[in-house]
Amino acid sequence: MSNRTRHRDALMGPNHWRRIVFIAALCSCVLAIPARAQQQNEPEDPEDEKKIGLWLDQGISTGLAANKSLDVEFHERLDEGMSNLFEYFVQGGVAFRLRPWFTVIPVYRYQRFPANPAIAYESRLQLNLTLSTSRGPWRPMLRTLVEGRFPDNRPASARLRFRPGIEYTLPFRMTRRPVLVASDEFFVVPGNNPFANGGSSFTQNRFQVGVRLPIGDSFSVRPYYLLQSVNLPGGWDTNEILGISLAFRIPRKTKTVRSSRASGGASGEVPNPEEP
Repeated sequence: MSNRTRHRDALMGPNHWRRIVFIAALCSCVLAIPARAQQQNEPEDPEDEKKIGLWLDQGISTGLAANKSLDVEFHERLDEGMSNLFEYFVQGGVAFRLRPWFTVIPVYRYQRFPANPAIAYESRLQLNLTLSTSRGPWRPMLRTLVEGRFPDNRPASARLRFRPGIEYTLPFRMTRRPVLVASDEFFVVPGNNPFANGGSSFTQNRFQVGVRLPIGDSFSVRPYYLLQSVNLPGGWDTNEILGISLAFRIPRKTKTVRSSRASGGASGEVPNPEEP
């Protein structure tokens, strides 16, 4: 047998293929190490709750026209047994009620994360699309929130939030009846996610139930209970949250015009027809 034949048989032999498979597997492991290390080095989303939390929400709305209002909100969030202020933010936007069942709100949000070593602040651009209708005491709704997130030292990312919900006016013999409110929100990151996650685009879920208590024509209180589940590299992490939401409505000033009465020429005030 010639040397060329023996060399060809050695290349086609099982030992040679074992070496190739071993080298390929070794290269795959080496290449996977940086990717795995990069994933582990990604910080956790700073809005993730830890242990039992307390969320405080304050919203102020003032009418601009019959179908427009300026909405401003303030939020403070505490975790670690309600002892650690880990997030607070302010947001504002103009609500356009294009139809009785359809509202569009472009929103800007600025938030801070005290004592977070990885991320100090974040800006967000949001588009709130809300569908709602009334069926007797029931009011089903669907809120879709499109978010652009801009953390201080992380790449920008997009996120979609879908929150179907239901409101039910309780049949109490009261002038201002309480309203039962329940919703379930789903968070989806369609592209690159700069925060640590479980490898799925479905990153978070929030289920909440509460009761809205109207105190007056322009003020209401809504205590609620919320479950936040976050998809982390080690699996889903769920925490309980108690919340108190305060809502204020500032009536729009009524514009008046003067008119003369035919009987005596005395003047009276007629409300602006655009007043909601």
